[in-house]
Amino acid sequence: MTEPAFTLDAVGLLCPLPVLKARKHLLSLPPGAVLELLASDPAAVVDVPHFCAEAGHTLIEQREVDGHQSYLIRKGG
Repeated sequence: MTEPAFTLDAVGLLCPLPVLKARKHLLSLPPGAVLELLASDPAAVVDVPHFCAEAGHTLIEQREVDGHQSYLIRKGG
């Protein structure tokens, strides 16, 4: 598994907050760094891949963990 530089816990937050918080944290990371995003919003399964594609980031992994989703996002750049 790819080791994330930062884990962002957005469990309990509703759309669009998980993606907005991920965008903010990715700005502070260098290109190639990996962010782990934890989210429970059902819309995140659509929003996160769309955000990655639009912003030029790579969605490395998307999985279900303990009743929420975990996304590994590699910052583009």
